Formats: sequence, C-alpha cells, structure tokens
Amino acid sequence: MAIHPIEYRYGTDEMKYVWSEANRLEKLLKTEAALSNAEAKIGMVPAEAAAEIEKSIAHVKIERVAEIEDEIHHDMMAIVIAISEQCTDDAAKWVHFGATSNDILDTATALQMMDAVAILEEKTRTLLDVLLTKAEEHKNTVCAGRTHGQIGVPTTYGLRFAIWASEVARHLERLAQLTPRLLVGQMTGAVGTQAAFGKDGIEIQAHAMEYLGLGSVDVSNQIIQRDRHAEFVMWMANTVTTLDKIAVEIRTLQRSEIAEVEESFRKNQVGSSTMPHKRNPIKSEQISGLARIVRSMVEPELLNNTLWDERDLTNSSCERIVFPESCVLTDHLLKLAIGVIENLRFYPENIRKNLDLLRGLNMGEAIMIDLAKRGVGRQEAHEIVRSSAMEAHESGKHLKDVLLSRPDVTKYLNESEINDLLDPDMYIGTAVAQVENVVAKLRAQL
Repeated sequence: MAIHPIEYRYGTDEMKYVWSEANRLEKLLKTEAALSNAEAKIGMVPAEAAAEIEKSIAHVKIERVAEIEDEIHHDMMAIVIAISEQCTDDAAKWVHFGATSNDILDTATALQMMDAVAILEEKTRTLLDVLLTKAEEHKNTVCAGRTHGQIGVPTTYGLRFAIWASEVARHLERLAQLTPRLLVGQMTGAVGTQAAFGKDGIEIQAHAMEYLGLGSVDVSNQIIQRDRHAEFVMWMANTVTTLDKIAVEIRTLQRSEIAEVEESFRKNQVGSSTMPHKRNPIKSEQISGLARIVRSMVEPELLNNTLWDERDLTNSSCERIVFPESCVLTDHLLKLAIGVIENLRFYPENIRKNLDLLRGLNMGEAIMIDLAKRGVGRQEAHEIVRSSAMEAHESGKHLKDVLLSRPDVTKYLNESEINDLLDPDMYIGTAVAQVENVVAKLRAQL
C-alpha cells in the first residue's frame, strides 16, 4: 500500500530508481567488488578470490539480503553474508576484508549521488535553455515593472527571463564546483586510521575509488564528513528557491486583475469543483509548495555533521529520508518548471493595458530626468513631477494633461516631447542589449 506521495504522485522514474532498494544494493555490491579488487592489486587478497567476489555479486538477491537482515538486524553484514554465500569458501573469507560498514555504505551513497547529480544537471541545463529561449523571444516585450506590488517604470519580459536564466546558470556553476567535494568515497576502517589495511591503506583506497570513478577522501573517521552532503542539499534548496521565485511571479501575473501570462490549460482540464470558470496556476503552486519541503531538509543534513566522536548512528536514519526526498522532489520541480515556462501563454493586450493603467504616472521618472537634463535641478524636477503625479492621481487626469497645465514644465517641454517621454516603449534603457549579452554569454556556456 502506497503511503508517501513520492510513491504515486511526485517524481520521475529515473530519479526514483537512483534511490530505490535495487539500485542501492547494486551500488553496495559494486563497492564491495572495488574493495576486493583494490586489495588484490596490492597482494593483500588473492587475485582469484577478488575475481570470484566480483563474479558472485551478480547472484546476490535483494530478497535474501532482507531475510538475513531480519535475522541479524544489521544491514551491511546482511550484504556481506549474502555475498559470501555465493562465493567459494576460499573467496568468501576475503569479503569485506579490513573494511568497516560505512566504507561501503558511504561510498555507495557517493555512487548514488553521482547518478543524481547527472540527472539534476541535465534538467537544470534544459531549464536554462528554455529560459534563454524565452528571453530571446520576449526581449522587446515591454511590460510594467513593479516594486512593492505597485506599477513602476517599464521593463521587458525578456529582462525578467534573462535574470532568471542568470540565476540558474549560477546554480549550474555551483553544482560543478561542489561535485568534486561530494563524489568521494573512503576505505578507512573502523575509526579512520586504516589500521586493518596496514601500511597499504592509502593505496587500497586509491585503487578502489579509481575502480568506482570516485574521488578519495583526504582524511575521515568512520564516516565521510557530512558537510559534503549538506552542501549538496543546500544546493538543491537554493535551486528550488529560484523555481519558487519564478513560480510566485507567474502566479502573480496570472491573477485575474493582471492576467498578463497564464500556465497552459488543457482543453478538458478542470479548475475548480464548484467554479467552472477557474483556470488556476496549479503547477506553479505545486512548485512553491514542494520547494518548502526541499528547503526543510537543510537543517537535518547540517545536524548530520554534528556526530559524537568518530561517529554515532543519528545521521543514518535521517539520511534515508533526506537524500531520496530532496533529490526526487528537486528533480520533479525542475521538470515542472521546464514545462510551465515552455508553455506559458502571453496576453499582449493585457500587458499593454497594464502599462497604460496609471494614465502616464508610471512614466514620471522619464519626465524628471529630462527636465533635469534641460537645466532644472534634479530635486526641483522631482518635486515638479511628484506634485503633478499627486494631482493626476487625485483628479483622475492623465499626467500629460497636468504637465501641460504647468508653466514650469511647458517652459522646457512641448506637447510632442511630453508625448515621447510618456511612451513606455521609449523608456527601457539597455534592457534589450542586456538580454542579448546574457543570452550570448550563457549560450556559449551551454
């Protein structure tokens, strides 16, 4: 019986498989094979025994491991016994030789992280590509900029998408930087001294990690230190917060009274059980909701680094939840965001209506700057436009009409010049050039 929504509602099959019992066992078995292979290379374990161990892991069944664990109540030893059962006696005695449980467990986790990072990187790149495409498409789509929820001077949709794209590109950069710190394994023994491996411990670890395609820890105790994993979880929290940020903006812009953009709405989609007209931004809302769960994983993983002495077991049960949930949900949210942004619907008539909604008041800065350039002091120009704006606001007049009634304005500006200054399309500065620069830069990186 399915209980957790990840089992039936959220997540992609590929990321779920990374954290499945089957893949976990595969990674653990591969790590045991890497250990025996490394020990054979330095002559600690007979080469034929290592070959037998590597061959035997293919025959270990998850059901048998579960049976043994039910009996002995130790997950790692259950795997060791299950491998040994598939080996000849001579090979069986070398299984797990010199290792402690977390040499295998933590190194296998790094292999799972490797798979997870590859999936997340690919989707993050796809999201960046989609954002850059939208930035290009809408670099000239002039719209109302807003601060404090109030309409300000104009901006462009292209600039919005370029800002989001730049943020996503930084997440890709961060992921590339943290990956070498995250994808490391260890063969350090009971408390990190490699005593059971003798003088060859460092070499054994190096050979095992080379076999697995991982980096090696420089030093550890019984476990790989959790600052590495915390950094990855914080990366996911940071990334989904960007998705949340985008989703909040889409939800705002889809409000009925703004209605500039809209999530795609299928022909037979239902928005409400009682209000048939509703077209709700449910995917963006899901992004915002689930982003809260991913962010909530940061503190537990930070606390997983504060263990007793050479280690205790408090991190283990916690990470069985933190790692799969954060990875599955982050992957899910990236997929959702890609679909939402790719299929956004724009309403140009509403974009223009909102630009003109304040009857010229949102163009006050353009008037102020031009007056200042013509010899009116900047502060005096600000007061002229401010008082004109307040009058227009209270009277319901267009700002142009108020300005034309003031001699201290018409002394410097005629009606044609005021019309030009009040044109939103003429007051977007370098927005188009900025978008083009960002697109060119980030396309090159992709």
